[in-house]
Amino acid sequence: MSYHRPDALTDALALLAAGSPTILAGGTDLYPATSAQELRGDILDITGIAALRGITDAAGEIRIGAATRWSDLVAADLPDAFDALKLSAREVGSVQIQNAGTLGGNICNASPAADGVPPLLILDAAVELVSAAGHRRLPLAEFITGNRATRLKPGEIVSAVLVPKAATAGRSHFLKLGARKYLVISIAMVAARLEEDAGVIRSAALSIGSCSAVAVRLPAVERALIGQSVADFDIPADLVGQALSPIDDIRADAHYRAEAAVELLTRTIKGVVP
Repeated sequence: MSYHRPDALTDALALLAAGSPTILAGGTDLYPATSAQELRGDILDITGIAALRGITDAAGEIRIGAATRWSDLVAADLPDAFDALKLSAREVGSVQIQNAGTLGGNICNASPAADGVPPLLILDAAVELVSAAGHRRLPLAEFITGNRATRLKPGEIVSAVLVPKAATAGRSHFLKLGARKYLVISIAMVAARLEEDAGVIRSAALSIGSCSAVAVRLPAVERALIGQSVADFDIPADLVGQALSPIDDIRADAHYRAEAAVELLTRTIKGVVP
């Protein structure tokens, strides 16, 4: 096994172009998924690359480096629309895990229960992908294609998550349901972002995770909420159910997940506006 920890992005991309090392971006998913006593093959640790860390306010968008840690997100000074993302960051394992795990690693692991994905979907987030041949960007909703599946090409890494300023209006909230209160993989989780005026919902962005192979937005439900009162709204459960494809597993069955998603969505929306 060869272990590489470059401090320059160009060096990392050269290593990727020359071979197929496993990318380590914190290791909080990679190590538990390794059945052997040690990692096998060549390892490319990208956590030493300063260009992949931090949060910057660029022209028209907010850029979050892929190697930005969960604890960095919790401490960041961000608009209220990012509250759901910060709340999800507090739910990622223990504080020790939050100090090591990264946003990019969470996205690329592509678990249906990835805590960071629903809060990013309600922010219309995109991912920036770089390789020795150049760079491209994809909406996050198109990047994750299934359980542990993404559109990452050989030689590419996710370098940043990009949030358009137009999606940072309003307030947001995040709730997660599990078998216990802390250190849990979710049965269902919901992120919601609302803009309201005089108690009336003017726009809504809603996302549910752990109830399909990929976390999903709920555009039909979002449209149904527009014009309703934030104090007395109605969630069309049939529209929620049509958007989801929950499974039976050790944590919950599909029927429970579907019902829990509607209740969790109601509570999350109520949590957006104090």
